[in-house]
Amino acid sequence: MLELAILGFLYDTPLHGYELRKRLTALTGHVRPVAESTLYPAIKRLERSGFLTRATEPGAVAAPRHVLSLTDEGRSELRRRLAEPGERDITDANRWFTVLTFLRHLDAPVGQATVLRRRLDFLQEPTSFFYDGDRPLRAEELDDPFRRGVLTVARATSRAEITWLRETLDSLGG
Repeated sequence: MLELAILGFLYDTPLHGYELRKRLTALTGHVRPVAESTLYPAIKRLERSGFLTRATEPGAVAAPRHVLSLTDEGRSELRRRLAEPGERDITDANRWFTVLTFLRHLDAPVGQATVLRRRLDFLQEPTSFFYDGDRPLRAEELDDPFRRGVLTVARATSRAEITWLRETLDSLGG
C-alpha cells in the first residue's frame, strides 16, 4: 500500500521526499507511521522500475532537495493497481482507504464502479469479530458491553459506508 500511496500522491504533483512523507503520514500515520527506513527503499524500487524520476533542486535554505515525479509508466502502474486491487485491499479497512483515496485517478467510471462493487459485496457478507462456532455473533447477543460496543460501532460504520457506496455507484451509473 505504501507504493500505491506514493504513486497516488505523485500523480497529483511532483514532491520532495519530506513533503511526500508528510502526506503519507497524514494518510496512514495513525495506523502505521511511515519510517524513512521504509519510505526510501520503496521510492528506490519505484525509481528502478521506471515509475518515478528524481531531480535535484536547490534547497530554499540549506542542502539541495530531491524532487520526485511520476513517469508515464508510473501513471499507468497506478491506474493498473487501482483497477485490480488485491483481496486484502478490499477487505482491510486501512488498505481500502488508501485505494479509495486515489480511485479518482481511474479515468473510466465503469472501472471505479467495479472496485466499489467489490467493496460493497464484501460489506454485505455476514461477519463479526466474535463467533459462536462458525456463526457470527450480533451485538445484541453479547453480555460484554465492550465487545457489544465494538460490534455496534462496526455496524454503524458499515451501514454508513454501504449507503455511501450505493449512492456513489448510482452516480457512476454502476
